[in-house]
Formats: sequence, structure tokens, C-alpha cells
Amino acid sequence: MSHRDSGPIPNRWLNCPRKATSLVAGKFLAFKTPLGSQFNDKVPEENRFTPNMLFVYMKGLKMKLGLWVDLTNTSRFYDKKEIEELDCKYIKLQCRGHGETPSLDQTKVFIQLVSRYISQNPLEVIGVHCTHGFNRTGFLLVCYMVEQLDCSVEAAISEFANMRPPGIYKQDYIQELYRRYDDAEFTPSAPPRPDWCNEDEVDYDDDDSTVNPSASQNSSNSHTKPHKGKGRKETTHKKATFMPGVTGVEPFNTQPRLSEIQKKAQEFCEWRSTGFPGSQPVSMDVNNLRKLHEKPYRVSWKADGVRFMMLIDGEGEVYMLDRDNCVFKVHNLRFLHRKDLRRHLTDTLLDGEMVIDKVEGREIPRYLCYDVIRFEGQEVGKQAFYPVRLGCIENEIVNPRHHAMKIGKIKKEDEPFSIRLKQFWELPMARQLLGEKFAKTLSHEPDGLIFQPSKEPYVAGRCDDVLKWKPSDMNSVDFKLQIVTEGGEGILPKKMGHLYVGQFDRPFGSMKVTKEIRHLNNKIIECKFENNNWVFMRERTDKSFPNSFTTAKAVCDSILDPITKERLLEFIDNHRFHDDSDMMPPPKRGRR
Repeated sequence: MSHRDSGPIPNRWLNCPRKATSLVAGKFLAFKTPLGSQFNDKVPEENRFTPNMLFVYMKGLKMKLGLWVDLTNTSRFYDKKEIEELDCKYIKLQCRGHGETPSLDQTKVFIQLVSRYISQNPLEVIGVHCTHGFNRTGFLLVCYMVEQLDCSVEAAISEFANMRPPGIYKQDYIQELYRRYDDAEFTPSAPPRPDWCNEDEVDYDDDDSTVNPSASQNSSNSHTKPHKGKGRKETTHKKATFMPGVTGVEPFNTQPRLSEIQKKAQEFCEWRSTGFPGSQPVSMDVNNLRKLHEKPYRVSWKADGVRFMMLIDGEGEVYMLDRDNCVFKVHNLRFLHRKDLRRHLTDTLLDGEMVIDKVEGREIPRYLCYDVIRFEGQEVGKQAFYPVRLGCIENEIVNPRHHAMKIGKIKKEDEPFSIRLKQFWELPMARQLLGEKFAKTLSHEPDGLIFQPSKEPYVAGRCDDVLKWKPSDMNSVDFKLQIVTEGGEGILPKKMGHLYVGQFDRPFGSMKVTKEIRHLNNKIIECKFENNNWVFMRERTDKSFPNSFTTAKAVCDSILDPITKERLLEFIDNHRFHDDSDMMPPPKRGRR
């Protein structure tokens, strides 16, 4: 091994902290990959980190490092014999890392492996590393803490971050943890990237495939800041689908153009992490309802559609990005410039949702556009939502298309779907939006209201100022059902369903065992709270874990102390924010 070139040192490795400040969950030492002595000519002495250095450190703590788990996708960083010669068991569990979180099977193998070792060697420490010791390592340790120590995913992520600051910093990793163990809707934003992680993130440096040594080494010694996410790898979904029945739209997976599209959308949103950069609303509750009193808001109906951002990047270059950050290319959809219909728009990013409208027995796909982040390179997302951004959609996106259709520049029948402005109104309009008359004017199902602050800029990721409201009878909790037999002296035994949430050893609630659920013992079930009882809705075959206690409590708070339709409308009538803008005439009603 020492007689051949060792290859480049990993990108961003030099200044990455060597190890966690303390043991994670009192048992695991997280660290970046050590580099064997064959790398010494490429690593300054003050930056070196060899396997032996880690054992010397553990010896100083009077602790035995008994198991070493290597998650990298290569064997070139050091010789595993160095580990085994120091009386430590070495295990290789390859996880790719670039654009992929550890799979369910890899997670299961890891948890079984370390659990078995801990039961047999309770006093020994387990070392775990990937290339940098943050994302793959943190992901698997969080999974272990949730599944074996009954931690909430929030607490487990926090524990790892406290021991290995700043913790998991890839948004798609955190989102996958919440998807598996809680609810993706409650995914928090990833922490800012650490200072040492300031170069282009190309995660192919732990592959055994050919690497350009000079490029990698140059990157490792670079001190340039990334340009808002430059170089990040995105998770890919090979089976991405758009909307059933919609033609003229297809998954787009051609590199490097795919990455360019994803990065452009992220840069336009100033999103410095991976994944979908769109703004995410929060549920309205008794605490944030007051925001409608503190600042001006606009209101619209909440469509039961599918969220997409749209990047318009020139003629024949129109793309949709879904919440998984999958990209779809849209054919035969044109956006012409208002001042010059010979020009096609470019450098424009829209936000909205696809709906299927049912009109006279026909299904018509439509894109309801409700926000704009960039228009022709202009940062309109930093301007007020109303009237600037809504006006931009109407005057620069929708109206020029209608004019082009009238003069034959755009053939509506050739397009895969139509484009509509999703209108927002002053808050008193909420009463009409919740009425049957308005619902009948829509050709798709509404499922609540969305409240958008009028004067605030567009915010990527979770935005605590954008509020969504839906009737309390549509709120639900995912429980783990355990069927038990209750009884006692003089009492006939009866079966009851105990409802458990994450990291809670007592039932959160209970329900009668009916024919519907008697075969669902130890399954995850979705329930709603109705007439002071939990009512079964469906089995969640897509989930392996119940909602966390925090999530369940938040939902239950909204159920037990709901913002009812009457309560919401009363607050709007009597306590909404008032300023001169309330006296302005409403915008012209666009065609829906």
C-alpha cells in the first residue's frame, strides 16, 4: 500500500475537527476518517490524524475502543490492520454518502451490529466514522438513539450536535430522519455549514473510482467561500413521477444540467443547504394566531394540490422542481416578455401548485402560481408579497401569455397545462373563502386557508410567518397501537387499544378495539379526535414509527384547543392588523 500513490486527501478534510468533543449517548465516539502515514507527505504535521492518534487519545481517557465502524466507500485512507493490531474489532459498512442517506437495510445492520456489541461489551466504546464524521455518522447514531434508546428524533439530533458541533448539516439527511421517525412536515432547517466546510462540496472523494488528485488537493487547500450552495450533491429519485395523466412533462436526469437547475433554484432562494428550497408554512395555533394582529396579511384558499417550483430559463428550458427536489422538463410551455413578445423569459423562478380541475366531465391540469422569487434575474423575492410579487405574476407572467394567445404567438392546445394566478385577498375575504358558494366556484377541492404576510420577503425553508389553517376535524396523529386486555377483580376482561407516541413509555391515549383494528396490534395507525374519543382513520403502511411526543402534543393542542372556523373569523373581524393598506381597492380578479 505504501509503494503506490495514496491518492488525494479528501475535500475539506484538513480543517475538519478530528473527533467529537465527548461520547455520543455515552457510548459512541464520532470522528472523521484518519489518514494513514502514507498521506504524511500531503498533510501538514499540525493537521495529521492517524488511527494510532485516536487510540492514544482513548488510552489517556482510560477507555477501551473496542469496535471500529468504517462507513466510507473506500479502503484507501488507512490499512485496517492498524486497527486490528491494536486489539479493536474493525467492521466495514459502506455507505455512499454523496446524494444518499443510509438505506433502511444499512440502518438495520448498523443498529443490530452495535446493539449486539454493547450487550456483550458494555464497558467498551464504539468508534464510528465516515469521511468527515458528521452526516452519515450522525444519521446512523440518531437512528440508533431513536430506535434503541427511545429518544425523539429531535432530542437525538440535538445530542449528536452537542457532542459533534454543529451536528448533521445536510438538510436532506435531517428531512429523511423526520420522514422515518416523525413527520416530514415538522423538519427543522439544518444548521449553517461550519467554517471549515467552505469549499465546493464534491463528495466523491471516498470512492475507489478514479479521482483527479490535483483537483482534489487544490480544493482541500482552497479558502474561497461557496457561492450559495455551489458544488453540493443532491439526492436523486430514480422513480420520480409528475402527475398521473399529464403529458408533455418528463423526469429530467441529465447531468450536469440537472445539478445546474437545482443549484440555480437554491441560489435564487438564497438556500444554503441541499434539497427543495421552497418556503414551507407552519400550522396555525393559539400562539401564532396573534400574528394576524401584528402585521398585514393576505389570505387565499388552500388547494389540495401538488407543490412545484418552476424555473423558466429560456425557450425550451422550463423545469418543475417537486418537494423531493426532483426535476421535470416541461415541453411546449412558453413565457414571453411583456415588452417584447419575440423574447422568451429567462432567469425566472416561480412557486405554486399543480391541481387537476374537473370541468364539465373533463380533467384539466393547471399550475396555480402564488409567488415569484426571481423575474428576469431581478430579486423580486426580496420585495413585498403584496402588491409587488403578486403584481409581478399577474402583469409579467400571466397577462403576457394571454395576449400572446390572442395573437397566435402561443397555442394553448399544445401546452401540457395552463398557468393561473392564485389570488390572495384582504383578511375579511376569509369568510367568503370558507363558504359553500366560493367552494363551488373552484374546480378542485379546497382544504383550508393559507395566510401570507403582505410586506415580508420570500423566505426559503420553514417560515414561521406563513400560516396554514385547516378545520380541526382534519388534524390527526400517527400512533403505535398496542392491544392489551384490561380487567380486574369483579370486572369482565376487555380488549383496549393503547396508543403510543415516540419516547413515551405510557399510553398517550386509548380506544376501543373494533373489528377494523383488531389485526393491527403493534402497527402504526392514523387517528383523529372526535367526540372526546380517538377514532381510527387508516393504517400507515408507509411509516414504521409513530409521531414524536412533541409533534403529537402540538397536534393535540390544536385539537383540544382548536382554532375553529368561528374563532378564526371572530379574530379577523375584531383583532386583525389595520393600516392604510386596508383602504386600497382589491386587485383585479384574475381568471381561475
